[in-house]
Amino acid sequence: MKFTDGFWLKRAGLRVLHPAHLRDTAPDGATLTAYAPAKKVRSRSDTLDAPIITIKCEAPAPDVIRVSIGHFLGGVRQGPEFALNTEEHEVTVTDNALTSGALTAEFRTGEEWGLDFLADGKRLTGSGWKGMGIVDTDDGAHFVHEQLDLGVGEAVYGLGERFGPFVKNGQSIDIWNEDGGTSSEQAYKNVPFYFTNKGYGVLVDHPGRVSFEVASEMVSRTQFSVAGQTLSYLVIYGPTPADILRKYTALTGRPALPPDWSFGLWLTTSFTTPYDEETVTEFVDGMAARDLPLSVFHFDTFWMREFHWCDFEWDPRIFPDPPGMLKRLHERGLRTCLWINPYIAQRSAMFEEGRANGYLVRYADGDVWQWDRWQAGMGLVDFTNPAAREWYAGKLRVLVEMGVDAFKSDFGERIPTDVVWHDGSDPERMHNYYTQLYNQVVFDVLREARGDGEAVLFARSATVGGQQFPVHWGGDNSATFESMAESLRGGLSLMSSGFGFWSHDIGGFEGRPDPAVFKRWIAFGLLSSHSRLHGNHSYRVPWLFDEESVDVLRKFTHLKYSLMPYLSGAAREAHRTGLPVMRPMIVGFPADPAVTHLDRQYLLGGDLLVAPVLSAAGEVTYYVPAGRWTRLESREVVEGPAWVTETHGFDSAPVLVRPGAVLPIGNRTDRPDYDHADGVTLRLYEPAEGSTTVDVGTTTFTVTRDGTAIRVDRDGPELPWRVELVGGASADLGATEAMWLTD
Repeated sequence: MKFTDGFWLKRAGLRVLHPAHLRDTAPDGATLTAYAPAKKVRSRSDTLDAPIITIKCEAPAPDVIRVSIGHFLGGVRQGPEFALNTEEHEVTVTDNALTSGALTAEFRTGEEWGLDFLADGKRLTGSGWKGMGIVDTDDGAHFVHEQLDLGVGEAVYGLGERFGPFVKNGQSIDIWNEDGGTSSEQAYKNVPFYFTNKGYGVLVDHPGRVSFEVASEMVSRTQFSVAGQTLSYLVIYGPTPADILRKYTALTGRPALPPDWSFGLWLTTSFTTPYDEETVTEFVDGMAARDLPLSVFHFDTFWMREFHWCDFEWDPRIFPDPPGMLKRLHERGLRTCLWINPYIAQRSAMFEEGRANGYLVRYADGDVWQWDRWQAGMGLVDFTNPAAREWYAGKLRVLVEMGVDAFKSDFGERIPTDVVWHDGSDPERMHNYYTQLYNQVVFDVLREARGDGEAVLFARSATVGGQQFPVHWGGDNSATFESMAESLRGGLSLMSSGFGFWSHDIGGFEGRPDPAVFKRWIAFGLLSSHSRLHGNHSYRVPWLFDEESVDVLRKFTHLKYSLMPYLSGAAREAHRTGLPVMRPMIVGFPADPAVTHLDRQYLLGGDLLVAPVLSAAGEVTYYVPAGRWTRLESREVVEGPAWVTETHGFDSAPVLVRPGAVLPIGNRTDRPDYDHADGVTLRLYEPAEGSTTVDVGTTTFTVTRDGTAIRVDRDGPELPWRVELVGGASADLGATEAMWLTD
């Protein structure tokens, strides 16, 4: 929300209070509270009719400082609240500064108002003249805003899965979950967190609507504002983007570890296409006959009867024997996934059950909230009601016991604000937060039944903390190269917002893709953390496009499965540290100014550079950072830093290995869930001096270089393995525990 009319004036109908100077402070243990009148106080008479703005600083974790700004503090604060983890640590407080780890928040003590954030002897950002503001409107609304300085060349990243420009400078963004597709300014996954390339991140601790003006109102500042009388935000010091993401996910939750089978190829029925068990079997048989190894088969919406979503009952006209069908699919080595959402159609038997027991969201007069958008007369499950959560979970447990392995938890964005929640939550704050309750209920059902490391969702909506319940996919895109590019921007933006795993509909959801679009998207999809073939009105089995599509899908599916020892390691790192599997280039190379705006390439894990081809002709331009990079397939060396332009066939895409990488390659291409250490090949790409450790399952490999001598040690089960010094010697080692190579 913009409050100014140019640089000097406020917009009509607004009255704004700004801190004029620091009057005094109240240090108290590990907190520091500052009091700033909205006008200069030079005499006792100046204290009359002088509003006070209260600013409280505290430190929930090392290198993290929370700032709470308030005008009137007597209001009753309603939930929900983001669940943030705290960590006991030493905090230093003086009369005008609070220090947590390497980060200091310091109030200016002179005539000039200001709050500065300092680290490692330098100023990161701060709130200066007219930065903080308390806003009253003529129609009785209240807002609080903060503005943090942006330096020359400072770029802002994150704010959820956004499909516009990757760098957020110049944009006005409302954090408000919407079902807007991938071609609009709206987003399914809104996260009020950003980081910059100057060493810090900011989380606005408000689950409702947060308005951001990123260098778009004050062009040298990032402004954020919320409705009400208070605003709280946390500054997180890095200094690198990777450090910021680690600390942010320590606060908001690390992603669960998805099972290895989930990294395989998912095939769906598509959405409105006609299908039954015969169709499913035909697709599965067709994939197997063409050596296209599937991992998961997904049943989309019409596994239930029309006008009954959701009643969690199979349509008996189409699927007369669901348990038997699921058993037959499992016997073929497939996992299964079902589409669900939190909306209950009026015709569903669950509607009356939910209405009678108070499980559906209601208006203040007690009527159930309903509308006809999506499903006729649908209501909404009230997940703030523990009994409603258990009711919904119980329906899912029946399906899990039947043999279902995963759920596609669709929707969760169309949440009304004119209702009353069971637990008294503020409807405005619940709008974005609803998806967190929804996805947690679904994820917990799977985790309870399958155990840690075996639960996985395919979720669409999210907010802060949603990364704990992977996987998320990018929503309704279109079958064009432009939408392929916007999907990638959305994924990179989400990965910049603390999410570790992400996918998208290969070929695009809306429309039938041209074979060229489909084949290019296959490479992008199989070089993402998770890979799903899905559409709206048309199927996505490759032989319906052309025979080359079959070959391309086979090639990249086999490639991904051979990379599973590496991808599984990247997944464990995401689970352990919060670093995403798909990483924006700024995360991997923060000191390289050439990567600031790169949004058509990424790192897959820490060591593979991927540049999807976004044209039918196959021309692609991408940037290679400094060092001797090696093409994964041809093993040709590419010297960086350099911009590279080249043309690729449909069976190829730029995939380069980072200098010094130790890349584990598996010995199977038929499935993703195998013993990754059994027969693994370690490819050494000019290993650097010192030691590098790589974990492959329960086996640890250590590569140590001393001059031209290279030693590789194995610590784990006695399994055969192989070492290749790319461009040099190689050896098959059987169960040998160590070997020497000479460069």
